[in-house]
Amino acid sequence: MIVEKTIHFRFQDLEIWQRSVELSISLFKIADELEVNHQFRFAEQLRGSTLSITNNIAEGSGSNSKAEFKQFLNYARRSTFETANILLILSDSKVIEINNKKLILRELDEISRMSTGFSRSL
Repeated sequence: MIVEKTIHFRFQDLEIWQRSVELSISLFKIADELEVNHQFRFAEQLRGSTLSITNNIAEGSGSNSKAEFKQFLNYARRSTFETANILLILSDSKVIEINNKKLILRELDEISRMSTGFSRSL
């Protein structure tokens, strides 16, 4: 009998990555709504900026140096701003009604702050 080993990556234990993934799920639902309304470019941009947050945290955790990890955390932080910008434009231009906009923006702000704090702790 072959026992399959569970693979676990370092970033999976990081609270900042876990919270970013949870937020991504909410933002993917908004992107799905955008596609229903034939707003494909907005959907693509939103998914890209959201994925950039989690991807940069994950990629940075695989770095061989703290300086390099800090750089990726900064990329993730900048992606929170990009995502917030997209949401604000979508909402303000009435492209889509975002019921939980304040909650999402608060979480983006918190993730941004966490990335700064985590970077300083390295």
